Amino acid sequence: MRDHAQAAGLTDAVFINTCAVTSEAVRQARQSIRRARRENPDVPIIVTGCAAQINPKEFAEMPEVTRVIGNAEKMKAETFKPASLLDTPERVLVDDIMTVRETAGHLVDGIEGRARAFVHVQNGCDHRCTFCIIPYGRGNSRSVPAGEVVDQVKRLVASGHKEVVLTGVDLTSWGGDLPGHPPLGNLVSRILKLVPDLPLLRLSSIDAIEMDPALFELATSEPRFAPYLHLSLQHGDSMILKRMKRRHSREDAIELTRRLKAARPDIAFGADIIAGFPTETEEMFENSVRLIEDCQLSFVHVFPFSPREGTPAARMPQLDRKLIKDRAARLRDAGEAALNAHLARHVGQVRRVLAENNGAGRLADFTQVTDLPAHLQHGEFAELEITGQREGRLTGKLI
Repeated sequence: MRDHAQAAGLTDAVFINTCAVTSEAVRQARQSIRRARRENPDVPIIVTGCAAQINPKEFAEMPEVTRVIGNAEKMKAETFKPASLLDTPERVLVDDIMTVRETAGHLVDGIEGRARAFVHVQNGCDHRCTFCIIPYGRGNSRSVPAGEVVDQVKRLVASGHKEVVLTGVDLTSWGGDLPGHPPLGNLVSRILKLVPDLPLLRLSSIDAIEMDPALFELATSEPRFAPYLHLSLQHGDSMILKRMKRRHSREDAIELTRRLKAARPDIAFGADIIAGFPTETEEMFENSVRLIEDCQLSFVHVFPFSPREGTPAARMPQLDRKLIKDRAARLRDAGEAALNAHLARHVGQVRRVLAENNGAGRLADFTQVTDLPAHLQHGEFAELEITGQREGRLTGKLI
């Protein structure tokens, strides 16, 4: 969006890209818009993203907003020409996202920094989890062809990036709309084979039930495949998972992580877990707490359930907000304990770190490192003896 706006000469404007995952995200988006207007009283404010796609009227009615554009429109260069965007009388430029059949590739040459780059290979989702509004903001699943992805990764590596992260709304559905329906493992294999100079390839998040055999093999045997998987688990109780309309059970999640860990002991896992889903009993909630240990999770992202208007879960019997908040806090405490145990296992070991900005970095298994020496360049790998941990991060000394 930045590059499109600059190319069109639209440099004196504010673009706000909204999120619709939770009601709180929408509230914060509206708050950001009002703050942007206070700080920039005379410039156009253009609002886009999932919340704007789902409910454009809500944002168009805000006096601070100049234009509302959809998720498909924000990826098109022609949208950003002032004649198209600012001189048209329509305040809302949002089409039906369900009619979109293509995924626009990133302008990867404009990605800043040389440590980690994100390549968007898939968009949209064909599943309809009962709590999720995102398909209505992103549309149906669609994939970027493998050849285009490989070309993007080659350009990023040539420009100095040491790590590439493949991203998508439902990453493991990549290829379902392409000729021959290739699985995600096919794409990962092609990248690693055709871009041999890429030091590290990472996946953003995957649906555990859709991990194909080729992807499992690469995740457990390929040294350049980062030993970390973020799993979209959402809950630890099989009945709640059914009510969420997820396609895996508690046992499925535990079995997958055990198989992965047995084949590659250094692999680490993260997961999203929702606290306080409608009808969740104390026993069901405890299954989520136990899932952290049963799946050997090290990085736990906790979301207190937030009903989204238009989803089936919003019509289910809701739990008391205080109970949801309390359960989320208990899950976070369990996640913090798991993270501390994960960090402790690194102490005394030698690990390779990829330096980022401001003295920070990450290990291949996604663990954060702090207090790196100032002379270590952004995007540089270094060997580090791990000496301790502080505030959820590792500390160490260069070898």
